Amino acid sequence: MRLNSGRLWVVAATAVVVSAYGAVTVTSAQAATGCNVTYAISSSWPGGFGASVTINNFGDAVSSWRVTWNFGAGQTIQQLWNGTPSQSGSQVTVTNAPYNGSIPSGGTTSFGFNGSWNGSNPVPTAFTFNGVPCNGVTDYPSPSSVPPSSVPPSSVPPSSVPPSSVPPSSVPPSSVPPSSVPPSSVPPVAALPCDLYAAGGTPCGTAHSTTRALYASYNGPLYQVQRSSDRAYQDIGLLSAGGYANGAAQDSFCANTSCTITKIYDQTSYHNDMPISWGGLWKGSGPNGADSGANAKALPLTVRGHKAYGIRIDPGMGYRIDNAKGVPTGAQPEGVYMVTSSNYTSGYCCFDYGAGVNNHTDAGNGTMNAIYWGTACWFGDWGNPKSPCVGTGPWVEADLENGMFHTNTGSNKDYNNQGVHFPFVSAWLKENGTTNFTLKYGDATSGGLTRPFSGPLPSNGYSPMRIGNSILLGTGGDNSPNGKGYFFEGAVTIGYPSDATENAVQANITSAAYSF
Repeated sequence: MRLNSGRLWVVAATAVVVSAYGAVTVTSAQAATGCNVTYAISSSWPGGFGASVTINNFGDAVSSWRVTWNFGAGQTIQQLWNGTPSQSGSQVTVTNAPYNGSIPSGGTTSFGFNGSWNGSNPVPTAFTFNGVPCNGVTDYPSPSSVPPSSVPPSSVPPSSVPPSSVPPSSVPPSSVPPSSVPPSSVPPVAALPCDLYAAGGTPCGTAHSTTRALYASYNGPLYQVQRSSDRAYQDIGLLSAGGYANGAAQDSFCANTSCTITKIYDQTSYHNDMPISWGGLWKGSGPNGADSGANAKALPLTVRGHKAYGIRIDPGMGYRIDNAKGVPTGAQPEGVYMVTSSNYTSGYCCFDYGAGVNNHTDAGNGTMNAIYWGTACWFGDWGNPKSPCVGTGPWVEADLENGMFHTNTGSNKDYNNQGVHFPFVSAWLKENGTTNFTLKYGDATSGGLTRPFSGPLPSNGYSPMRIGNSILLGTGGDNSPNGKGYFFEGAVTIGYPSDATENAVQANITSAAYSF
């Protein structure tokens, strides 16, 4: 954002699932190969559908994989995550991503995609896994080489149906009931936000937090600090895998001196770590027009009783990673959430978290997809004609460039949405790239989500969207540096998350027991 700068279709709620088993008999000198592929259509809309595919490896461990099938009615893959697709006519081949090629004996992996169809959308009935048809029972070379216990009884279906993939982005949340998510796709209780997003078919492309892990298995650094006394750096990590920040480590390192947060680590396998931004069209408060980093001691809090620190963004501060890997671009669907606060906001541009363009300028309407949090009534101040807002905020708004949108027409006119006032707020934005964007908010300590808007994207250049893959925190897309706010955690998702997934993430956020 610059400094001053129809009828909706209903998602089919019934998943269509097909499974295929297969095996090859080999000699004791060869590796056994056996497989089950489960293909699930969990959402469908005119001309499009979402699906997920789970591979069960009943043979020997593999270090890479390739799944092939044929579409029977001219369907095509439009977007795929957790794999690399190719399609020649009706034949589809998906190979592993760099991070999920290894599947142990008895293990599974999965990927999801959005596809197009015309006329009919029958499910494929035959699959191959690394060249082996999945249509029988595995035959292992010898009992000693692969434990028999890894072979499920032939009468038992695969242990889980993969979660729904990206819902049709043109459909508002109210048309996707939670019951449309198969019970078997519900992750374990220990699942954290990015586990939940992955289970819903919309995995995280970024996962940033200074307070806790966003994956149950994550045990890496959360953020980096630099102390002023000797210019030394230290990473601040977790008390345990999937746990909370080690606030005591920061206290020890920064004792008797000041510290600056110099980097926010990304917990995904893409490693989209955010350093302090180099600036942009508008200059920050750092050297040579760069932004400044946040005071590491400025925002103490507790998370589930553990001391941690958030990020207090003041004017001139900002973090940004350009050319982020894995995240949506162009008109690809994308979701964003963050945990912030009503305690520290302003009406200036722009306290944002989300996506912009890599050259840090105003690249035109529809080139951003970022949550703006604050009291700005952009169309009341800069609109032509001006359109005053109902209420005084703060609000969750969509910074889509050249406008912070409460609705597709601009300003908030909802007398039930005059401002959100919680010490900890969860803010949510998702857009499908062509026809829909949705805003939500919640109390990050209790309760569910409220949806103030879900509807068409704005006119005049916002459809299709043209989002970039520069992930930013604390500024506008052109580095507009005058906003302020608190940041505790957030993620950008690959795809348009379902209501059920966002509800599950909200429930997990409230369980973290944020407190000042």
